[in-house]
Amino acid sequence: GLLRGLGLAERERMLPPIARRFLVPRGQVWHPRGSPRGRVALFAGCVMSTAYANVTRATIRVLLANGYSVVLPAGQGCCGALHVHAGLLDGGRALMRRNVEAFATQAVDAIIVNAAGCGAVLKEYGHLLAGAPGLAERAEAVAGRVRDVSEFLVERGWTPPTGRLERTVTYQEPCHLTHAQGIKTQPRALLRSIPGLRLVEMAEADLCCGSAGVYNITHPELSGALRRRKVANILATGAEMVASANPGCMLQLRAGLDEAGRPLPVRHLVELLDAAYDLRSSSGVH
Repeated sequence: GLLRGLGLAERERMLPPIARRFLVPRGQVWHPRGSPRGRVALFAGCVMSTAYANVTRATIRVLLANGYSVVLPAGQGCCGALHVHAGLLDGGRALMRRNVEAFATQAVDAIIVNAAGCGAVLKEYGHLLAGAPGLAERAEAVAGRVRDVSEFLVERGWTPPTGRLERTVTYQEPCHLTHAQGIKTQPRALLRSIPGLRLVEMAEADLCCGSAGVYNITHPELSGALRRRKVANILATGAEMVASANPGCMLQLRAGLDEAGRPLPVRHLVELLDAAYDLRSSSGVH
């Protein structure tokens, strides 16, 4: 229904690449080599556990490389962000309750999120569920443990990767990460720690790319103008790859670069860390 206002070519550009295997939360636990320095729970989300399941697997491997045990709690589901964006608060709160139940009893140091949009709303659970009888206190406790993966690694101190990645990369700041959560320097610090990677800044890196939840579908003309402006800034850097930290931005950038005839690869920053750690053959996360 939402896609009816878009032409066929535009629809196809907005479709995400689909991972061959989804990552369904069933209470799985992964342990690092040696003694763990801590234990974290991972929020799988919707798009990140399906279309971008490979990114979530990379996130697990990066956390393992930094010495953390990782649990994928069963019973979790959609964070409710898109419902909140659309003003559908009752439906959103029903989804939030499910996640509070799934995460409140987890004995973990933090709840890790790799999608900026999800992280922003998860951190607001205490506010959004403040009036819920018997749930408000637990919602506040869950919200207080939520950390974006880049925020967590920098906060706790990460192990710099040793594998070289000879790439010139520019970083796109997701609005829900930089404006909603105030996370700006952490992704850049992680990217700069990768040997061989050259980070070049684009103009207006923190300007909205036009995705904004489902805004690129409901308001395609204005969204398209923002997307073209963002793509022009990306191409002006001369970078050969774009890094971001939110699935909506990644889809929007991929569509815009394809539209411009310059289909540069768009990667989540944890994918670049994962490549530099090169854990695929040893972590058991495939």
